[in-house]
This record gives sequence, structure tokens and C-alpha cells, in this order.
Amino acid sequence: MKYYIIAGEASGDLHGSNLVRALRDADPQARIRAWGGDLMQQAGAEVVKHYRDLAFMGFVEVVANLRTILRNIRFCKRDIEAFAPDAVILVDYPGFNLRIAKWCRQKGYRTVYYISPQVWAWKEGRVKAIRRSVDRMLVILPFEKDFYLRHRYPVEYVGHPLLDALARRSAPDPEAFRREEGLDGRPVVALLPGSRSQEIRAMLPVMARMAEVYPEYQFVVAATPVQPGELYDRLLASRPIKRVTGRTYDLLSVSHAALVTSGTATLETALLGIPEVVCYKGSPVSYLIGRMVVKVPFISLVNLIAGREVVKELIQGAMNPRNLSRELGRILSGQAREKMLEDFASIRHLLGDGGASQRAAEAIVGFLRQEEDQQTECR
Repeated sequence: MKYYIIAGEASGDLHGSNLVRALRDADPQARIRAWGGDLMQQAGAEVVKHYRDLAFMGFVEVVANLRTILRNIRFCKRDIEAFAPDAVILVDYPGFNLRIAKWCRQKGYRTVYYISPQVWAWKEGRVKAIRRSVDRMLVILPFEKDFYLRHRYPVEYVGHPLLDALARRSAPDPEAFRREEGLDGRPVVALLPGSRSQEIRAMLPVMARMAEVYPEYQFVVAATPVQPGELYDRLLASRPIKRVTGRTYDLLSVSHAALVTSGTATLETALLGIPEVVCYKGSPVSYLIGRMVVKVPFISLVNLIAGREVVKELIQGAMNPRNLSRELGRILSGQAREKMLEDFASIRHLLGDGGASQRAAEAIVGFLRQEEDQQTECR
């Protein structure tokens, strides 16, 4: 069968790549065309749009890039019609994907949403649009199934694909990694400023100042290969801070602590057992709008899954050198660090076993075959 997958962010590329592998196992004849990134391409998908050209952060940034977004939507519709897939699989990225889902329903394409939009956090009214436009919803967070059931929309919980991604990795030899990346013997604090250029510009200068506060630690940036090295060098402003490109898991595996931009990386860091401080800073207008519409008490997946504060979140004005220095100091040693590690173990237990990608692929292939059988019976 033919599958058209749309993933518009780095996390979607990661989860999409594992889904591509699982789809090819479940359906050896699968042809997969996709919007995504290098990981999905390496997994065997034909990638026609890279997420580096799609990821806009915040309300203001989306409005500023509206012409590009509308042009991408038109291209996507034409490309789907030319490919004529058996199913369109939407991976998170709701502002774009929900528009495509509505169009797919009008055109008669089957749709599967893998990794639900965070409608439980804001824009709860989108549930009605999802119910009208999406044939199957596969969710990855334990509380999402109950949320959708309250809205009379049955969904399938497949587990969290990060567990699959972590299971696939092989931990590097710490000494070899340090040698390869030119790191010295001091304990490492990883800096994860995000993958979008707007995030990196907002987060990295503040994060990098911690190297002056804690000189006994070595601060290392987890750089993304989709952003130019010059961007990091300019923001680091000649500070003696190394950057490691495309090896975030390897860097975290040798780290003592991490400063992490809000997003999927907060959960990745927790599942790897690395104490962290969560950071977020957007444009002032985007932040004010977000405060008015977001209904959940936390921004990090770690705290949302736990249902309480496990990691400290420094948001907007609170994301400053003074607060960051204090919170980083708390997790470098002592009781707060040990408590956080205990809480991380509990979160991993809550998420259950791996196999989310395989279960998602089997659900998608099973749904399509069931649809084919029903059509055959009708004839």
C-alpha cells in the first residue's frame, strides 16, 4: 500500500522514522512518501519537504511566515493527489496537519493521526474538527485516551515512541566520545537550545552564561545539523563552549545535568536519567497570547505526565541568568537531584513498555485492510 506521512518538526522526524521502519515491516510492499527530515529518509521514506523549511515557532512567527505556509499547503495538496496514497498519516504539527485532514476528508483520502495535537492544553474546540476529519487517532500519552473519551471520540493508545528511539540507540564509550568531540575530563552539562533558529537565538545566550558561573563543569551544546554552525558560534560569543552536532543522545549519556528547551527533548532527557532544568522564551506577543489560551499548569511533558512539578520550568522573564544559575545548582548535587532521578524512574514506569511504533504501524495497516475488506463486501 501507499502511505503519505507529514511530519513538520525534528521530533516528528524522529518518531516518523521509527514509524516508517515499522510500516515496512508490517507491509513489505509499502511505498512511503513524506514530509520530514534526514531520519525519515534514512529509514526508507521518499522525503519531498524537509522540516527545516517548515518549523515556525509562536503566533507572531506563524503570521510573519503565512505566505510560505499557504504555499506549502497548496504544494502538499497537489503532491497528495499525484501520489494517490491509501492513507495520509499526520504526525503532530497541528496547525498544518488539521487543514490537510479536512481537505483529505473532502477528497476521500483516509487519514490517521499519529501523535495527537495537544488539544488538552489549548484549543479544545479542535476536538470537533478532529472527529469530523480524522478516521483514526493514535495517541502516545496515557491521559490522552481518557481526554478523548470525555469528548466521545474513541482513540487507540499505542505507548510512547521515545521508548523505541531510546531502545534503538547504543550508548557510546564515554572516553571515546570525549576524545572524538574534544571534551576534557570535567563533568558535562548539556545545553539543548532547540532545533528552530528562533529558539536557539532566544535560549542559547542565556544558557551559555552558566559556563562562567560553574567553571568546574564543561558546558556542551547539542547542535542540530539543520542549522548552520555559524549560528551557534555567533551566539556563543567566543565562550570556550564546545558543540556536538547530531549526537544529542550520546551527549546526554555522558552528561551530569542538562538545560533543555521545552519540547520533546525534556522527556528524552528524563528517560535517559539526566537531571534537567526546562527553559522557554518566545516573543512577548506570542507569550501573552499563549498565557491567555493555554489551560494546563505546565509546559514540559515531564511535568504533564507526572501531573505535578518534577522539573523546574523557567518561562519567559523567569528564564534569566540568576534563576537559571540557582536551579542548575540545585540539580548538580544533593537531595533535589536524587528526588528528580526517583521521579524520572516513576515516569518511565507510567509510560509502560516500548513497541509504540510497531503497534502504530499494525493499527494503520489493520485499519486499511479492514476498509478494503468492507469495500469488497459492498461490491
